[in-house]
Amino acid sequence: MKIYNTLTKQKELFEPTNPGKASMYTCGPTVYGFVHVGNIRSYLFADTLRRYLAYQGYEVKMIKNVTDVGHLTEDDLAQGDSGEDKVAKAAKKEKKTPEEIARFYEADFKEVEKEMNILPAHYFPRATAHVGQMIKIIEKLLEKGHAYEVNGNVFFDVTSFADYGKLSGNTLENLKVGARVEEHPDKKNPWDFALWINAPKEHVLKWESPWSLGYPGWHIECSAMSTEYLGNTIDFHTGGEDNIFPHHEAEIAQTECYTGQKFVKYWLHARHLLMGGEKMSKSKGNLFTLPDIKEKGFSPMDLRTLFLSSHYRSQLDFSWESLEQAHKNLQKINDFVLELELNGKKFEQALGSLAQSMDISGYEKRFGEAMDDDLNTPLALSIVYEMIGEYNRLHADGNFSPEDYGKLLSHWKKMNSVFGLVLQGQAEIPEEIRKLIADREQARKEKDFAKSDDLRSLIEKKGYLVEDTKEGYKIKQKD
Repeated sequence: MKIYNTLTKQKELFEPTNPGKASMYTCGPTVYGFVHVGNIRSYLFADTLRRYLAYQGYEVKMIKNVTDVGHLTEDDLAQGDSGEDKVAKAAKKEKKTPEEIARFYEADFKEVEKEMNILPAHYFPRATAHVGQMIKIIEKLLEKGHAYEVNGNVFFDVTSFADYGKLSGNTLENLKVGARVEEHPDKKNPWDFALWINAPKEHVLKWESPWSLGYPGWHIECSAMSTEYLGNTIDFHTGGEDNIFPHHEAEIAQTECYTGQKFVKYWLHARHLLMGGEKMSKSKGNLFTLPDIKEKGFSPMDLRTLFLSSHYRSQLDFSWESLEQAHKNLQKINDFVLELELNGKKFEQALGSLAQSMDISGYEKRFGEAMDDDLNTPLALSIVYEMIGEYNRLHADGNFSPEDYGKLLSHWKKMNSVFGLVLQGQAEIPEEIRKLIADREQARKEKDFAKSDDLRSLIEKKGYLVEDTKEGYKIKQKD
């Protein structure tokens, strides 16, 4: 598998740190508000990577942190260490405690991931539970001369790390050109970032430390939790492209200065989700959540199909029209798999030795090649649609081998272990309805159309619709 590494700006062959194993760290939610579809896209891309690694036979360990302290409101300015704590601000607004806010929105995040069929991380460490580990790292950075303390605040000295800027391109030389950053009275350099912040008296979230009663900076939490659960060097670190700077750049600097080792081998970032050509944001009022999607009549799997239909490194312009097309594509897949499950022996007697076998192994090979090329899910899905097209043509010509039903279904299940699509209807068809469908098909073969029509009416009375097409019949539950 070749994967695009944000660090080197090129596709690289994946070579695991430990043979047969793959470690993943994904930047999880800051739990102060509902998860929006832009967040979901980033989490789904990480889920696809994890699924494909498992498909290839790797033993995957995935950590996804929960940020419940230290992420400040002005994270898009300077080094993300100014403004109010996002969780504390939400608590004040909703007249709840930070703990109540964090647990409520953490539960919502996990429910959204469940609905989207995103595999749960092996562990969801919370920042508040790892303050001790953060303090330990900060102490070491101070000891090694990479950090300094002023008035109870501790800052990382970016000039102490020669490789600062290697991920984002925001080297100190580049940052100095035309950069406008508010001067902090305690910082030696404008681009130094906070590791520990001395809390004002009114600040709710604070802990005892060697320097002050305060709270950790946003960046230090990921270094603490990744090293705690995955070791000093991890294979994959994923997130949205907005995490590249300053968050991930700071993670590299502080972690590599702390451990003296390479922090991450492969950095992967999903591009922004757009709406009408603009980045989704609360200020523009163009943020949608999963309940918004469902309110419009779409399912979580429609959204999953839409995201899989676009490469994770391509900006995706979200629209209801594109979601409608994704819904149609998902229905095409759903109908195909439903037929495979229900109609396995439908044409067995009629076809006999004249039946033509499909080159299923060829589709499997091309699927692997697409996914090996930087997780090219749009191409992988197009191969599925092509496979469905060939299946439909052979059916229309009366030339489909019944032996291929099981083979196709098995192949689909393998591919879908990567796509993660939860299809509807297959298991919901009762045995009684299946028997009526089989009787109707037999009547049609015997050209007893009056009996066929009677059986169709009986099936409809029992809550199911039968649709005859040139590819064969389709069965659906009535709305």
